[in-house]
Amino acid sequence: MTTMGLPIVSTCGSTGCSYNHDSDCHAAAITVTSGCGTYVEAAAEAGIDTQATVGACHRAECVHNSALECGAESVQIGPSGGVADCLTYSAR
Repeated sequence: MTTMGLPIVSTCGSTGCSYNHDSDCHAAAITVTSGCGTYVEAAAEAGIDTQATVGACHRAECVHNSALECGAESVQIGPSGGVADCLTYSAR
């Protein structure tokens, strides 16, 4: 699986997410909405042995967003007003 050019999820502080293993996100790619749209709270671990990337961003008002794609080098996910938010978000 190639995800070249997509920003990585450098850390994830959403400990209740099934994709979070030791503060690393193991989804192939996440979707950023008003929070992390990929967040799943379940008893089983999920994901693959890879470092997650941002596949899509629905936060059009973010400075890193261009045509619904994230242009940040990396993003941090963690609790901030919700259980899983993009901490790299910055309003235009």
